[in-house]
Amino acid sequence: MQATAKDLRFRSGELLKTVARGEEVFISYRGRVCAKLVPAIPVKLPSPRTAHSPGFGIWKDREDLGDAQAWVREIRKGRF
Repeated sequence: MQATAKDLRFRSGELLKTVARGEEVFISYRGRVCAKLVPAIPVKLPSPRTAHSPGFGIWKDREDLGDAQAWVREIRKGRF
């Protein structure tokens, strides 16, 4: 990602969140890249399939519910 010195001044929180996700941010000043923000500690992002979440796989053992995605689409039908 590339940002300007003005972005660094006014949006430093967003840039730090970007760096925390593992991206590098190049800072330019007057059109030239003069700095690079990198994570201090290498970030290892979990795979969505192996992410430990309380809601992950809660319906896998339900026998009365054949297709969970179809069920969710059905209950959302009136809202969208």
